[in-house]
Amino acid sequence: MELRDYLRILHRNWILILALTILGGAGAFGYSLLQTPSYEANTQLYVSVRSDSSGVSELAQGTNFARQAVVSFVDVVDSAVVLDRVVDDLNLDTTPQQLARSVEASSPLNSVIISVKVTNTDAELAAAIANSVGTNFANVVVNQLEKPEGEATSLVRVETIEPALVPTSPAAPHTALNIAVGVVLGLALGLGVALLRSVLDTRIHSLHDIEAATEAPVLGGIALDPDAKKRPLIVHADPRNPRAESFRSLRTNLQFIDVDGTSRSFVVSSAGPGEGKSTTTANLAIALAETGARVVLVDGDLRLPRVADYMGIEGGVGLTDVLIGRAELVDVLQQWGTGKLFVLPSGRTPPNPSELLGSQAMQRTLETLADAFDYVLVDAPPLLLVTDAAVISRFTSGVLMVAASGTTKKPQLTAAVDKLQAIGSRLFGVIVTMLPSKGPDSYGYGAYSYSAPDETAASVKGERRSRRNQADEK
Repeated sequence: MELRDYLRILHRNWILILALTILGGAGAFGYSLLQTPSYEANTQLYVSVRSDSSGVSELAQGTNFARQAVVSFVDVVDSAVVLDRVVDDLNLDTTPQQLARSVEASSPLNSVIISVKVTNTDAELAAAIANSVGTNFANVVVNQLEKPEGEATSLVRVETIEPALVPTSPAAPHTALNIAVGVVLGLALGLGVALLRSVLDTRIHSLHDIEAATEAPVLGGIALDPDAKKRPLIVHADPRNPRAESFRSLRTNLQFIDVDGTSRSFVVSSAGPGEGKSTTTANLAIALAETGARVVLVDGDLRLPRVADYMGIEGGVGLTDVLIGRAELVDVLQQWGTGKLFVLPSGRTPPNPSELLGSQAMQRTLETLADAFDYVLVDAPPLLLVTDAAVISRFTSGVLMVAASGTTKKPQLTAAVDKLQAIGSRLFGVIVTMLPSKGPDSYGYGAYSYSAPDETAASVKGERRSRRNQADEK
């Protein structure tokens, strides 16, 4: 994956990532609120060894002995012999073993200082325990563990050099740190989920996904229109709509493909149903006719015909009647609008669509239409469901594939392309439909504005009138 792929994933899932990040921080904050505050009290003890001589060597030996003794003394601090006395002194309702869990002793390397840390939910009690531990530890070491036999006094001295003070703020929970950790974990989880969604999601979302699934060029992108069912012929119903302009852009791109070809007859199909191929074919036919080209729109979907309904014409008699010899082609072609667009509806649904579409009669019909019209557009069933589109494509210049953003899956598109290649049909390109109008997967058609539309229309009408007058004079 390239950097732009990761940026696209972030753009597409930024709400999810932000939500999980906030949720992580909020969860950590809630966890901190539920924790009982605990306080830490610290005291420091100094261990020394007295010497009867004031010589330098004796002092050095005493210091070295103290350093070595401190290593063992650290383990004595939280022992039962010390903590039993602490429990008795403070009348604590606990056992030495339980108290030892909250007492921690340490000493830096090559040092004679012992640090004692006591943790408790009561700040004053934490300080009292720490001071009591220091006092009783000194008594145990001096008067019990290091006391020589007889009446002689111990050479080891333990003094408190920093008594424990009552802490003013809790040491735990670390609310700020917990929130920071929660935010980082939430962000990491959001990024992981976004990446996992991207890896597991095989649907096509953008033109980039089309390029990754097939080498066929992308001829155009059609934005998603929630009201497409109410007004399927957007090029005719609302010519200034940005979506209508996208069909005109598609028309322009189509005019540049197969320039050297003698015939411009195309099968319009898709990998699966519900991807907008019939709507795309109808609007593309209208857009081509706007240029003055002679266009025929053939409803080759003999299983679920839609063209007649979209174009608002009678579809009871049509292609099937021509193929079985019941009607002549010229009799079933219906002119649509005032231009040079003609529609050949499907006619009645036959029991054997594939046989009819693959017959010689179908080949002769398409050849006749290709000779009479500049463009022949055949709306065919989905490629992966039935063989109809593949059969028709043998009699045309090639196929225009329709793929719906958010619906068509990459394996389906690849399988449809492979199917065309297997039979030797030519795929001219892919048309992406249902693209979002905003976001990282949008195609990028903005609003179009035209200045002085009335004056422009009047100018066009004047030009046409002038041309007619010049023709009459000739």
